Amino acid sequence: MHDLSTATRDLFSDDNTPGLQLSVLSFGFKYGAPTDVDLMADMRFLPNPFWETELRALTGVDPEVKEYVLSRDGAAEFIDNYVAALTPVFSGFQRENKRHASLAIGCTGGKHRSVAIARELADRLAGLPGVNVTLRHRDLGRE
Repeated sequence: MHDLSTATRDLFSDDNTPGLQLSVLSFGFKYGAPTDVDLMADMRFLPNPFWETELRALTGVDPEVKEYVLSRDGAAEFIDNYVAALTPVFSGFQRENKRHASLAIGCTGGKHRSVAIARELADRLAGLPGVNVTLRHRDLGRE
């Protein structure tokens, strides 16, 4: 099956053939983890902005929350290492003719940490060769 798929791709594709279509999804564990994703990461190791009064009503889309989340110990290290770990995975997916993949990023409510980290990951992963990224926030605004 893989040989047929590769032969078909080699015969009929051109330079405009899309590479890997990656869907990045933020979510809140309190609403249930998504069951139909390829990869999942848990951001509950980072301090929760919910407990900061001035950040509680904001979301990971807001610059103040983004700055708060990305400046916490371990956040930059996680993002750098996760992108480095995903790079050969996504290259392998493309070699194996896997054209769609999904990545879920979770936190407690899906409002602060997961949103900020998913956005940062989506931006960085969109810079990988042959990776086209879409970003969706499943639980944003649900509270």
